[in-house]
Amino acid sequence: MPATIANLGFPRIGPRRELKTAVEAYWAGKIDRAQLLETAKGLRAAAWDRQKAAGIDVIPSNDFSFYDQVLDTSVMLGAIPDLYRALGAPDSLEVYFAMARGTRTEVQEEGCAHGHGGGDVPAQEMTKWFDTNYHYMVPEVSPDQAFALSSTKPLDHFREAAALGHHTRPVILGPVTWLLLAKSHVPGFEPLTLLPRLLPVYAELLAKLRAAGADWVQIDEPALVLDSREAIRTAYRTAYAALAAADGPKLMLTSYFGSLGDNLETALALPVAGLHLDLVRAPEQLEPVLNGARKDLRLSLGVIDGRNIWKADLAATLDRLEPVLKARADIEVAPSCSLLHVPVDLAAETRLDPQVRDWLAFAQQKLEELALLGKALNQGRGSVAAELAANAASIEARRTSPLTHDPKVRSRLSAVNANWSRRVTPFAERIALQQARLRLPPLPTTTIGSFPQTAEVRKARAAHDKGALDDAAYAAFLREETARTVRWQEEIDIDVLVHGEFERNDMVQYFGEQLSGFAFTRSAWVQSYGSRCVRPPIIYGDVSRPKPMTVEWWRYAQSLTQRPMKGMLTGPVTILQWSFVRDDQPRADTCRQIALAIRDEVVDLEQAGAAVIQIDEAALREGLPLNRADWQAYLDWAVESFRIAASGVRPETQIHTHMCYSEFNDIIAAIGAMDADVISIETSRSKMELLDAFVTYKYPNEIGPGVYDIHSPRIPTVAEMRELLLKAGERLSAGQLWVNPDCGLKTRKWEDVRPALVNMVEAAKAARAALA
Repeated sequence: MPATIANLGFPRIGPRRELKTAVEAYWAGKIDRAQLLETAKGLRAAAWDRQKAAGIDVIPSNDFSFYDQVLDTSVMLGAIPDLYRALGAPDSLEVYFAMARGTRTEVQEEGCAHGHGGGDVPAQEMTKWFDTNYHYMVPEVSPDQAFALSSTKPLDHFREAAALGHHTRPVILGPVTWLLLAKSHVPGFEPLTLLPRLLPVYAELLAKLRAAGADWVQIDEPALVLDSREAIRTAYRTAYAALAAADGPKLMLTSYFGSLGDNLETALALPVAGLHLDLVRAPEQLEPVLNGARKDLRLSLGVIDGRNIWKADLAATLDRLEPVLKARADIEVAPSCSLLHVPVDLAAETRLDPQVRDWLAFAQQKLEELALLGKALNQGRGSVAAELAANAASIEARRTSPLTHDPKVRSRLSAVNANWSRRVTPFAERIALQQARLRLPPLPTTTIGSFPQTAEVRKARAAHDKGALDDAAYAAFLREETARTVRWQEEIDIDVLVHGEFERNDMVQYFGEQLSGFAFTRSAWVQSYGSRCVRPPIIYGDVSRPKPMTVEWWRYAQSLTQRPMKGMLTGPVTILQWSFVRDDQPRADTCRQIALAIRDEVVDLEQAGAAVIQIDEAALREGLPLNRADWQAYLDWAVESFRIAASGVRPETQIHTHMCYSEFNDIIAAIGAMDADVISIETSRSKMELLDAFVTYKYPNEIGPGVYDIHSPRIPTVAEMRELLLKAGERLSAGQLWVNPDCGLKTRKWEDVRPALVNMVEAAKAARAALA
């Protein structure tokens, strides 16, 4: 039987971020529901057409989402907390976007024309999707949780595709993974115990899909690659016994982001028709699966990297696949995971260095790679000899290119020793010197770094990029934006200021553009959460810092005020995690190279007079391997990299770091080992729950628990933020606490930010009095 070529998911945002434009226009009341739905329908049709034209045999449906596929699943299952039910029908956009973003009524804002007047409601908690930079909305469940099929989106999209001539394979998130991602506010309650109530809803959906003509369904269980326990393995057996008995299509059970590991035996025994393996992240699992899989089990082999942008070595891939095709009657060739995590099409990138561009493959090119593999497997390599030769030449050119290797960088890295990653003076002595220098009040206020990137800022940047605004005029514009922001922070009495970062396009891209070894795209966008899209830099070679990157802007901002002005930098682990990283050397080596570059910037900021320097490591937790056995090796080099970046300064210079949307309990010792003087973290959505890890650990340094959820349009009140600070004061001493938002304010509007920060400062003053 010939190999089948399958895709697991395609980017939903559109090649020019059409989904972002439409969703944000809907929120702003500029288009109505019908226009939003029509845009979405067009994007889905274009994606299906693109995949069919590329030669993909198995095309997914229901991989599209307005915000997040986990939120889609929660709504589909009727897992909608009572807080949101009063806002509209369970499957309405009003309820959906309220769960994603919250609502507010105190100040009218974007989207009020679409039903956001139902109450001042916070968004659901948001966190990272496994070890990616994609975010999902955390499902909320309770012991008395009821489930019902409240949305037929998978069925609707399957029918929509069929009407356009595409027989698709619907994608749904599996019941066990959904429950493992869910949280309950009832202490000690285990969401997995809800499985028996949940399974009938899945069975009902599967029966409807079969009745509509679906012969296969892709059911994603990425939690299969996590460390497990017997109760979870029992849950998989229970779930798939029930779903196999349902009157539904065949099930392609899909795992990704790692190896099945201890769950291998369980996965192979489940009564499913197919099993997908990520052979990019975990190539070693192929042999045991081949040895243990029953003969009638269709194996889907994920051999094209769905999370990075380098061309596949097609000859080497064929060397692995050809023996499998001879041994197995039924295989699929697929990407390792959904292509959601890569940009849409390389064709738009006409300004990249031609050498670097030749090494890359975006989602469209990955489809073409899959089609080539299929043709080679089914018709012989001779049928695609020219394409294979071109691929081999590209792979060899990258391997031998002088662009990828800098002897000076490698020599410097080899000289690094333990002294480079150690602040000689202990924290207790450092903090006394820092307090004497800074003279801050208890619970000092600050922000995380960025201020709103308004339409005017974006317009000026675009004009400068196009040459319509010269350097002098652009710099004058940025200075005025900076000066206005510094003055306003003083007016509302923030203690430690930031300059607003108006000159920065992105917290990673800005630095990467000034470092060697990086390449940048014009339109290679990927979704981070909701309508938030990012253009990850491409690290193709050895990294160094040719010249200072932030010092002049810091000097200018500090000249405007007598208050401390933070130097703002992005840390080495975050730059690494939020880039497409070279795969021809260990990630640890690349991270240490970045750390040395950031260290040079830290030292230069200190020499310029900076008393407070923040090195953001928002992605430290995100990079943690999915299996505990691999944690320590990662944490060792990740923490070492941060310390290399931070440890070149004098004890009186205060080092801050920031981390967002992370569970810290399991890595609190590593966070302590970073030895930052102050850490700011997201805690507003979790109502300070994340501080519990710091309490149990007896974290000695200072902490800024976020009190303002910047990912929601809500403006928190003084009383709300004061209450959060008092909760923090129950867990930590007032002398440890700083007051700040959850994250940077770049994506918010000034009309959101002004009242929220005024309230934050007032809340800090009230909490000082109460905690005193």
